[in-house]
Amino acid sequence: MESQEDLDDDPPAFDLTDKDRENLARKDEDFKPHTWTNLKHIIANNDLESLRRWPSDLKHYLKWTKQTKQAYGTITNYICQERLQWRPLPTSNPDEAPIFDVENTVPFANPRDYRIMYNDWPYGMTPGITHIVVWLKTRFDVEPTVGDLLPQSRQLIEDFVQRTFIDKLEQHGGAGDRVMWFRNWTGLQSVRGMDHIHVLVCDVPQEIMDEWTGGRTALP
Repeated sequence: MESQEDLDDDPPAFDLTDKDRENLARKDEDFKPHTWTNLKHIIANNDLESLRRWPSDLKHYLKWTKQTKQAYGTITNYICQERLQWRPLPTSNPDEAPIFDVENTVPFANPRDYRIMYNDWPYGMTPGITHIVVWLKTRFDVEPTVGDLLPQSRQLIEDFVQRTFIDKLEQHGGAGDRVMWFRNWTGLQSVRGMDHIHVLVCDVPQEIMDEWTGGRTALP
């Protein structure tokens, strides 16, 4: 188990907030998982710092992050090589965000430029809620201070989520209130350098999940 001294001496690839440190001190049985209603409130208020993993998952994530950085240099390298199998262009600067050959520079304009996957390290949520990540080769336009989305980028995501997730569920009994999305601003991202959005869906049949993800599974 990671001790507080370990975290201070060898910090993970993302910044721990005070709430993270409080969470690490808890046991799973003392953790209250996010409900769908709670998640709606968090996302609607852009209170993304309140999102929490199960304490045991957070401990494992910190350990995994440390080991993965040692093996691959960065989490971004691991995601590119092992999970996405995307090869950055030779002109990419290894100290900066990777650059890819894309079919279209507009986010979500071409399916070859993004990948829908399960989140390998989802937040702690009640049963029936699934955490998806959509990785992109392209970049969103963001404001420069904290890296939050500009209105045009937000609209691109809204349109993508509508046609990809909501419209699909409408074809199978109705989407209702079963899809939400968010994007962490830069300071909250544990994997920086590659744009991605988070999509949460509720009570979705496995066959639809397989269609979205191409049958790819999360890490065991």
